[in-house]
Amino acid sequence: MTLPSDRHYTVELHASAERVPQIRRILAAHLRYWDLELHIPPVCRGVAELLTNVHRHIGPDAPCVVELRWTGRHLTASVADQGPRLPKLLSAGGGGLSRVAALSDSWGTCGTPDGKVIWFTRRVEAARKTPLTSRTPLRSVPDAKGQPAVPPPVPVEPLVEPVREAVAETAAETPAASSEVSLV
Repeated sequence: MTLPSDRHYTVELHASAERVPQIRRILAAHLRYWDLELHIPPVCRGVAELLTNVHRHIGPDAPCVVELRWTGRHLTASVADQGPRLPKLLSAGGGGLSRVAALSDSWGTCGTPDGKVIWFTRRVEAARKTPLTSRTPLRSVPDAKGQPAVPPPVPVEPLVEPVREAVAETAAETPAASSEVSLV
């Protein structure tokens, strides 16, 4: 299997409540373009959760960077912001990082000189480009009888000459027969 070249998308934005649905649509379009339709719902929900957390904990217009990267095997989504505190997973239930953890194969946080990055990954295989072919369905009940025997074909000879002879004999025996009988 050949892996696609590294795919990457980055957008800088302010984490306002109005931007979250827009970013979800943009990310969904990129995932569709990369033939990763099955991963649109979990990735968009995870990024929306991270953006909502930036909006809630840093500020309504806090600048942040959303990044999406697909290497052919792993899809990584991250949100970088300027908040100084690293988030913590407080409980396994509820929202926040527990929701991101439930939607991903791995996740983490990393401090940066300007703030922090929160990321999550999903294992992703390349989409199948070959069309699916139909197969003959399997029989659920085997046939008890075999196929009927087909008799060998009987060679057919043209019947034109015997018919002409029979018509000629009938015409000779019957004096009133007309000569308008024609063979086609």
